[in-house]
Amino acid sequence: VQLQASGGGLVQAGGSLRLSCAASGRSFGSYSMTWFRQAPGKEREFVATISWSGGRLHYADSVKGRFTISRDDAKNTVYLQMNSLKPEDTAVYYCAADRSYGSTRPYDYEYWGQGTLVTVSS
Repeated sequence: VQLQASGGGLVQAGGSLRLSCAASGRSFGSYSMTWFRQAPGKEREFVATISWSGGRLHYADSVKGRFTISRDDAKNTVYLQMNSLKPEDTAVYYCAADRSYGSTRPYDYEYWGQGTLVTVSS
């Protein structure tokens, strides 16, 4: 599966952005989808994941209550709605796909999008 992330940009603290990750291939519905992010000089970290059915969700503590992950299998797309953004949310955001659910470790994921930059100004 090929992934294409989009929707990043510059936003003021307290603002919102919605990221999208469009997937190619007919088996999108069989993949769990996950968002990671990587800030300058830091390791890639888990943000949120959604199971293939959409019935299971898991968020990093740092974004819980502010970010929402969702998927639209008819459009082969997963979304990350980001509200109440903070300067520390500044990072390149990546989407990733895997047939298993629940891993928060980047090296468990085989398929990656190219990343989209989110910059939150204070």
